[in-house]
Amino acid sequence: MNPSQKKEYFLKILKKAEKKYGKNDKRLSAEGWGPDWQVLIATIMSAQSRDETTIPIAELLFKKYDSLEKLSKARYEGVLAIFKSLNYNRTKARNVIAAARFLIERYNGKVPSTIEELVEIPGVGRKTANLVITECHGKDGITVDTHVHRISNVLGFAKTKSPNETEFALREIAPRRYWKRVNRIFVLWGKDVRGRDRKKLIKSLTN
Repeated sequence: MNPSQKKEYFLKILKKAEKKYGKNDKRLSAEGWGPDWQVLIATIMSAQSRDETTIPIAELLFKKYDSLEKLSKARYEGVLAIFKSLNYNRTKARNVIAAARFLIERYNGKVPSTIEELVEIPGVGRKTANLVITECHGKDGITVDTHVHRISNVLGFAKTKSPNETEFALREIAPRRYWKRVNRIFVLWGKDVRGRDRKKLIKSLTN
């Protein structure tokens, strides 16, 4: 497919996926929080972990440390105890404390609004940064996690080896007004249909 055809195909698939999953009220890890810092911390926690696991653990964390300042002063052992059933719990415990300290020291407790600033925060890569600029600041961003990366490659929207590469590939074919919608729709679709069977993915949108 040439770029124009790929763009047309992408929009066709996205609209079909939106029709099926757009009204799904399932909560994802970055959704439903109050302060912006909680969105950031919950998203750091969600890497390589299921939303169903991450959300209740994040709720426990924010109940014990109900301000960014308290979290910045938390003891590693205290956070690790809460994270015991979370994947990569040791790294994540260190990162959320370091991220809280970073925000207080560098941004007076505010969550920055650019990807360039966000990726300097411990535990934050482009996926988390894109999610934060869309959820917290209403900016356009394409958040690529494992589901978005897999679906995009299976369906030929991208031919990439990493989620970061997929983000830039999607930027080339997705009109900017659709960027914020890609992650939630493709994540719900990806949770519903596992594997790399192209026909199965397409067929799922017509069932």
